[in-house]
Amino acid sequence: MTLLTPELKAAVGRQLPPLRAEVTRREIRKYSAATGQRLQRFIDGDEAPPMFLFGLFMPVLPRDQLKADGLPPDTGLVPELPLPRVMAGGTEQNWYRGIFPGDVLVSRQILVDLFEKQGSQGPLIFAVVENRIETEQGDPVMTERVTRIAR
Repeated sequence: MTLLTPELKAAVGRQLPPLRAEVTRREIRKYSAATGQRLQRFIDGDEAPPMFLFGLFMPVLPRDQLKADGLPPDTGLVPELPLPRVMAGGTEQNWYRGIFPGDVLVSRQILVDLFEKQGSQGPLIFAVVENRIETEQGDPVMTERVTRIAR
């Protein structure tokens, strides 16, 4: 018996609206100071450290709108799954170029796969989301594939 109904499988290919963000030297310098960067190009704001990217597209929300773990609410890209416990299943990143002041970046998220496997303790559902970051002109910056496992 499969837990993935045709309705759940139909969510594959679903996309969130693209998000756009402008990178500034000041934001790079603030991030670099806050995270204790040691490379001069990061401290001076000439280039952003790679992890800078992950906060760039996060919404700024009042504390009472954040989940208990401090993260923003789920985007709804991955449908509610019939297995309640969700854990990280891995992240794969491909970087194509650095992030620099003046870059205008666009993030596009898509649910690329939803599949089921039988684990040693029962069924597992895997949800794979791809996040493509590119410049406003369409040049690739980074592609990330994140897998979540529901059990």
